[in-house]
Amino acid sequence: MNFSFLRTGAALLLPLTLVSAVPTSPTQGPKPDPQVLAQFGLYNNPTLQRLIDTKGQQMNKVSDRPGDYGFTIVDSPVINAFATPDGHVYFTRGIMAHFNSEAQFAGVLGHELGHITAKHGQSQQRRSTVAGIGLLLGSIVAPRLAEQYGGIIQQGVGLGMLKYGRDDERESDKLGVKYSTKIGYDASQMADFFQTLQRNEQASGGGSVPGFLSSHPNSADRYTTVKSLAAQAKQNAGGRQLAVGRDSYLRMIEGLPYGEDPRQGYVEGGVFYHPDLKFRMPIPSGWKSQNSPSQFQMAEPNGKAMLVLIPAGGNSLDEAAQGLAKAIGLQSADARRTTVNGFPAVVMQGQQAAQQDQAGAAVLAHVIQDGKTFYGIVGLTAPASFSTYSNTFARVAQGFARLTEASKLNRQSQKIRIKTATGSQTLAQALTANGVPTSRHEELAILNGMQRTTRLSKGMLYKSVGR
Repeated sequence: MNFSFLRTGAALLLPLTLVSAVPTSPTQGPKPDPQVLAQFGLYNNPTLQRLIDTKGQQMNKVSDRPGDYGFTIVDSPVINAFATPDGHVYFTRGIMAHFNSEAQFAGVLGHELGHITAKHGQSQQRRSTVAGIGLLLGSIVAPRLAEQYGGIIQQGVGLGMLKYGRDDERESDKLGVKYSTKIGYDASQMADFFQTLQRNEQASGGGSVPGFLSSHPNSADRYTTVKSLAAQAKQNAGGRQLAVGRDSYLRMIEGLPYGEDPRQGYVEGGVFYHPDLKFRMPIPSGWKSQNSPSQFQMAEPNGKAMLVLIPAGGNSLDEAAQGLAKAIGLQSADARRTTVNGFPAVVMQGQQAAQQDQAGAAVLAHVIQDGKTFYGIVGLTAPASFSTYSNTFARVAQGFARLTEASKLNRQSQKIRIKTATGSQTLAQALTANGVPTSRHEELAILNGMQRTTRLSKGMLYKSVGR
């Protein structure tokens, strides 16, 4: 969660991120969608932004349908890349961390541009198979509630996270090979990266947040097919030397944040801590949680109740409360003033207005003022279950407090650290020498696109992680 707060309540669930600078392309490509940045956050790294801009526009010029396309890196640890129908390609910092060469990066960039030039996203929209990102997050955390009482979730980002079919994937793989080869890269590296994705997916058990392979279906023969396509493309290049760019890429990602960024909030011991915003809030025992730049969600294990922490815009506490009530469609709410651990607050109880074919959830909402900042803590459940969960909603809101513990306030993210092998040794031996515990060796082997037993030669670069 990395939001700054809006001045008005009308656009409550489309907050601006704390990062105000939007990257500008040297080739004047379109700016990223504010809704995407609100949901994921912008990863502001001039070196990597220059890389994706430069290579993206080079591919654009040699593509089958040159256009006004944009390229942006977003601040998410999830390993993913996606293209939107408006002609924008987004890479997460999570996927940037897992590439091991410029050629791997270029292959996936060409693949995503291929989805645009082949108009896959537009056909997806016509078939109305797009799930809103905001609803997607809600469905992960509380699927039953999201389905029956979408209300507050569906007022989130309306942009679609497209899920492609295998035929679209095969076509984009071909285009990825074609475009990356045309700008001078060895496209066989893209096939190697698909193995990294597959290993990561298996190691994480699929994970709770959709990654590349869940939105880009894999196929058993994908590795072989891409290798074959790349070999043919190399042959067609007529002896032209095709680049891999391993060392150059690894040097570019030195210091890249790895995994969740605790500065944007983290969960530990049943508490959600936010060092930058300096607050803490309890999570009900056994409940699942999901953090994003625009909101923090908690859900009862069976999806019967949900709590959402979101920004509440306004110039006063009353204005923020009124804006929140309007934004979530709260009808005839009972409202009263109170305090929460010294913070002025308003408590509202009521029911959402029904939307289309969805019933309205019963709601207990708190709006808490911290200086000029206003937080909404919204509890939702089915009307028949309100008496079961209302006390839980109240306890969480009443547990919102100032974060003062230095050890929590000073928590820093892990970062990619590029190391140089000092002699002939296995990757596992090199990681151990850098203080990486054995329990993380497989994770780091996947990150490096290697096996733990892979032998490094003296002077070879490899990835480790550290503060």
